[in-house]
Amino acid sequence: MKIGHLINGELVDEGVAYQDVFNPALGEAVKQVSLASPATVEQAISAAEAAFPAWRNIPAVKRARIMFRFKELLEQHSERICQLIGEEHGKIAHDAAGELQRGIENVEYACAAPELLKGEFSRNVGPDIDSWSEFQALGVVAGITPFNFPVMVPLWMFPMAVVCGNCFVLKPSERDPSASLYIAQLALEAGLPPGVLNVVNGSKTAVDAILSDSRVKAVSFVGSTPVAESIYATATAYGKRCQALGGAKNHAIVMPDADLDNAVSQLLGAAFGSSGERCMALSVAVAVGDSTADALVDKLQQAMQDIKVGAYTDSSNSFGPVITREHQQKIFGHIASAQQQGASIVVDGREIRVPGYEQGFFVGGTLIDKVTPDMSSYCAEIFGPVLQVVRVDTMEQAMALIDQHEYGNGTCIFTRDGEAARFFADNIQVGMVGINIPLPVPVAYHSFGGWKRSLFGDLHAYGPDAVRFYTKRKTVTQRWPSAGVREGTSFSMPTMK
Repeated sequence: MKIGHLINGELVDEGVAYQDVFNPALGEAVKQVSLASPATVEQAISAAEAAFPAWRNIPAVKRARIMFRFKELLEQHSERICQLIGEEHGKIAHDAAGELQRGIENVEYACAAPELLKGEFSRNVGPDIDSWSEFQALGVVAGITPFNFPVMVPLWMFPMAVVCGNCFVLKPSERDPSASLYIAQLALEAGLPPGVLNVVNGSKTAVDAILSDSRVKAVSFVGSTPVAESIYATATAYGKRCQALGGAKNHAIVMPDADLDNAVSQLLGAAFGSSGERCMALSVAVAVGDSTADALVDKLQQAMQDIKVGAYTDSSNSFGPVITREHQQKIFGHIASAQQQGASIVVDGREIRVPGYEQGFFVGGTLIDKVTPDMSSYCAEIFGPVLQVVRVDTMEQAMALIDQHEYGNGTCIFTRDGEAARFFADNIQVGMVGINIPLPVPVAYHSFGGWKRSLFGDLHAYGPDAVRFYTKRKTVTQRWPSAGVREGTSFSMPTMK
């Protein structure tokens, strides 16, 4: 099966270059995706540019009604969407359903476009002078999305972009493109006119074509930090608005007074869910005090005996494979380096074997104790089912560790002490903070984004920031003088003194 592009409402395939798409549980190629040439990307941008004048003038309430229908279609076809996620990403069915639901919540927020785009009005700011601001669409905008959330992250982007009156070009990951393409087709079925939403599959060639085209006014990206930094630098150099979300190394502080049983269950889900392939994955537990660390590691080791790893079709599995063989080997290398540098491998995920899926890209849940900040595995974003334990003496030392790391995406603290929790939330240099919540991913009507090298750009993803990102403010000040009333010429700056 070959996967093409969606341009101007039609599926197209130039039939020149292809890349294999793997089922990571089987470890074998099951499809091929067409890699767009610059000419194909240009067609998609041209289709979006042609659709923009009419689409921007559609009343916001009518655009919102399309989003309502789109939400219904996503729910009606949820089983098929989750199947596509599982087949190409490996995510277990229950996890895929959670991803989809998070995306649907962003569509629900986009349904509020008539309210979100109302603007502001002030009457009589001066003698017979009224002033108002409005939020106008940018034009053609683009989104470049990662493999780990082939549905949720595109739904962070294009629903809000198009409901604000823009036309969109989506470049999903070439590793698992089918689900992204499918939901785009559902959006057209919901009523988006041809050209308003286009999908081009491809690699760096397609990305470069998007970034260099002057008709694309804004680019939203989610991926690794090196690529995010490059995307941001290139897009802004071409005069585009850009938000580029990068990597993470998320820490959880476990205080001596924490409810350890609750902390353990929460840590396991946050560290190993989706095989650890989340930018909000909780990959480091910072235990305050050796007694806390000993008890935490013991309880984690016992609880990990119940973790079940396998294919997406069995909902009793905790998580599935990682995305590629290369990534699997990279994770194995991080585990080996931690061991070589003096850490203790408490549970070794390199030994995993899944009956019937011997060639799959599996990594078992891994627990590493006595990790130190100078170890390469600590510094890197492993992006796999690996939980590392760092031991410190005080909460202040734990917070210093977090603040000194180059990433600042998410963090949390497990404690019963309200004063400690408040101090942590107020002072930690991280963009998203949880108190006894290890995955503090904001709901759809707030905005998502980290600090430091986890985000390049001023505006966060989805929520209220998305409205600002996909629109530009225009302020109009007007006066209709009364008949026969004329003012003399003034060369002073107008004031209300």
